[in-house]
Amino acid sequence: MPTGIPPFDPKAPRPRYLSVVESVARTPVGRRFAIAFIARVDPWVLRLSHGRTGLVTGTPTAALTTTGAKSGQPRTAAVFYFTDGDDVILIASNFGRDQHPAWYHNLKAHPEASMERGGVKATYTAGEVSNEHERARLFALADLVYKGYADYRKATASVGRRIPIMRLTLRP
Repeated sequence: MPTGIPPFDPKAPRPRYLSVVESVARTPVGRRFAIAFIARVDPWVLRLSHGRTGLVTGTPTAALTTTGAKSGQPRTAAVFYFTDGDDVILIASNFGRDQHPAWYHNLKAHPEASMERGGVKATYTAGEVSNEHERARLFALADLVYKGYADYRKATASVGRRIPIMRLTLRP
């Protein structure tokens, strides 16, 4: 039976240095740096390393390859993830910006996608989590992975954007 990408338990202890990285990333300068540099370069690093490492080691980053909603072409993005049972959870925060990330639109149009992490590649089917109780539970877990998600929810609420949560289920 095929296995998915390595699990990431949001409740597991994190290396101490990630608290420092997180503190910097939550500043306006850190956020701009993440948008301008990390979001653009991390997919290449993940691709070149076959998903073994991203720019910030120790973070739950994976390469997500979707089919472009408009182009139909493969599109790869670096995404933070965590696991909930056997499923992979993605938060479509887009750094708290006004619009959903492109990968979210791609998954809505074409729910089949692949993810690669740690040299393991697997295929998934995505669906949006709409149940409010489940969204609240998953956001509580997401906040354990990265406290900045709370900042993003506040920023997007001010412009009327609701951050989607995607659940990816391993395809047989």
